Amino acid sequence: MRVAIFVVIASSWAGAAAAQLPPPVQRILDGHSISPQDISVLVQPVSGDEPIVSHLPAVPRNPASTIKTVTTWVALDTLGPTYYWPTEVYFLGEFADGALDGDLALKGFGDPYLVTEEIWKLLRALRRTGLEDVRGDLLIDDTYFERVDEDPGAFDGQPFRTYNVLPSALLINFKAVRFQFLPDHANAAVRISADPAPTNLDIDNRLRLVDGPCRGYQAGIAFDLADFPTGRRAVFSGNFPAACAPYSLSRTVLEHDSFAYGVYRTLWAELGGRHRGGLRRGVVPQDTEPALTWRSRPLAEIIRSVNKFSNNVMTRQLLHTLGAERDGPPGTAAAGIAVIHEYLEAHGIESGGLVIDNGAGLSRATRISAEALTGVLLTAARSPLAPEFLASLSLGGLDGTTRGRFNGHEVSGRMHVKTGRLDHVSALVGLVHARSGVDYATVVMVNSPDAHRGPGTELQEALVRWVYELP
Repeated sequence: MRVAIFVVIASSWAGAAAAQLPPPVQRILDGHSISPQDISVLVQPVSGDEPIVSHLPAVPRNPASTIKTVTTWVALDTLGPTYYWPTEVYFLGEFADGALDGDLALKGFGDPYLVTEEIWKLLRALRRTGLEDVRGDLLIDDTYFERVDEDPGAFDGQPFRTYNVLPSALLINFKAVRFQFLPDHANAAVRISADPAPTNLDIDNRLRLVDGPCRGYQAGIAFDLADFPTGRRAVFSGNFPAACAPYSLSRTVLEHDSFAYGVYRTLWAELGGRHRGGLRRGVVPQDTEPALTWRSRPLAEIIRSVNKFSNNVMTRQLLHTLGAERDGPPGTAAAGIAVIHEYLEAHGIESGGLVIDNGAGLSRATRISAEALTGVLLTAARSPLAPEFLASLSLGGLDGTTRGRFNGHEVSGRMHVKTGRLDHVSALVGLVHARSGVDYATVVMVNSPDAHRGPGTELQEALVRWVYELP
């Protein structure tokens, strides 16, 4: 009986889709004076061939961060869930009695998650080789990716924000430092600590400790890099209310190679190692065998950090990796974009008007249709790799970027979704597991004035609740 009812309802909705949206969605459009021409909605059962709702599905729109589902799925299906990124260490000189009479080289291959803890473990493994004293320089080889020559603040004028970090084949801790601020009442001052603490980063502390309630943007802290783009001197100024402590913020500093060098020097010293030289960029000679190869976490695990927490930097690393795997080094965004276009074409996914840009959605230029997003989602959901991909998405209302949403409604925990938001853009892509047991691919994109200020979220939640009640 359930199947028969479903067929009748599905047919009814498919026939009316061009002219009719679900009533809860229409009410929100009317309440916020949003034109139906500014949204695209597509809902289709994973096990079916026809949509239940299909409203302007072929119109290319800005998807914000939901484009990450395309980049991550193509990477997962192309490279495989066990794909890993090596980071290689070379001894470029004579090594005897714990001393390297020459340079120590680090060669990166694009690991998106080479965070401080991983570098610390890498250097511990290096100490276990017996190395104690490096008498030459640290040579950084990041030539596996083409160096990106862009203004990191071009998107929004915020070049020091962690989401604006540019790709690098040797990306250490997202090139970011977490600064913590604590009051020093005895000296009427503010103490600043950094994690990690690169040895070549100077902190210019001009903060004043003040009494009063905790208020003001960034607790009254102004941040600047005095010598941008070199970024060797972080300047903090303003009035910091003691009531705000402890307070922390993360910002990017230094350049990729000098950041890697500074973190290495700090951690190497903490592990009891000596380093007598400086830093230089170069290329590891061909046919040189690495003294140590450090493996990243597998791709299936990496994309969970990408999608659940909408990590732009890691997504851009994936795009460059796709390019390097396709054409050989150096990996480029253009080559990665070509991989995505070829994948969509090979799988019969209509991609008219598609603009990938950086693959992360941190872009005003990115465009994709609801039809194409649904095609990717259905391809993933019907694949043997579906569990790995779905596990990378936010479990609606419970974790990732949707934690705390849906107000405890029964639909919480019954969807795997990726959301996206930019100024005047709001989007949601994912699977809704309906009360009936049917899984529905669900896509909604709103490109309308002030959609990001609340109306877009309201519309998303109304749609997924409606989908949850479908037969």
